[in-house]
Amino acid sequence: MHNTPYTAELMQAYPKEAEALFTDVLKSLDGTAAGAGFDRLLDAYMQTQTLSLGDALAAIDALAETMGISPYTLDFVFIMKCTEIVKARYAAAGIDEKNFWQSADDLRCKLLECIECKGVPGTFVAGWNDGFLKMNRFAYGRFQYEVITYDFDFDFVTASGKKITSGDTLINFHIPSSGVPLTDEVRMASYKEAYGHYKHLFPDGQVVFRCSSWLLYPRHKEFLPPQSNILKFLSDFEIICWEEKENFGDIWRVFGRYADLPYDQLPRDTSLRKAYAEWLCAGNKSGSGCGVIVFDGEKIIR
Repeated sequence: MHNTPYTAELMQAYPKEAEALFTDVLKSLDGTAAGAGFDRLLDAYMQTQTLSLGDALAAIDALAETMGISPYTLDFVFIMKCTEIVKARYAAAGIDEKNFWQSADDLRCKLLECIECKGVPGTFVAGWNDGFLKMNRFAYGRFQYEVITYDFDFDFVTASGKKITSGDTLINFHIPSSGVPLTDEVRMASYKEAYGHYKHLFPDGQVVFRCSSWLLYPRHKEFLPPQSNILKFLSDFEIICWEEKENFGDIWRVFGRYADLPYDQLPRDTSLRKAYAEWLCAGNKSGSGCGVIVFDGEKIIR
């Protein structure tokens, strides 16, 4: 049976139309050739590791075509079944189940993005899940974290005098579209929780968090409202580098299904959308930045 008590529990947080669709797809895999093929791909990626996630998803997309359903939908169902195995691995590794559910919530975020941008329940970025499924990326509060090394070809010295050089360990983090505002309390709670899990990697007791995102575009200070949580988030960082872009590749993160409209037709129904629409209509560029936070467990070190 493909629709297990676990998948039923996972889907409780999803929109009802998505839950119904995924349940139907899971049932359609029971005792069918399509289901047997699906299970072989699941085993090849999660158990024998003879397929990369990219190769497994390419085969899943071909299977979706034979089943007459959207590849976005079957990709999502595939990732759901992968997480069932991951949950057991969290338990075997002695990782708090709370952390599993925090990390698995990213599926809900990607589901809502797909419904908004593509008009169908599923995911259009299924390959993103590799880090979670391989237990390299974990959610602690609002953000998701993973260990990386500093790979710029130049050193960076923070305001506190901490030198970061090639090969140094950093804790990279990502900002899922969970809908939880980036308030001071929410951000600090996540940093503190992550600090507890990664401090052993930093002998001086100062964890270096790194983030690369459109949210860290420094010129946000010129056009976002002063009370914007994005500006508060930006203020946490020391910016290593940033760039401007002719094309706003992350525009869908702001405008969702309206991302392809001419700038003068973009909706202005939130303060963020209004600010961005006016900025772009005035001929300005978008951009992104990369920055670091030095954190001692209680506060950001400047």
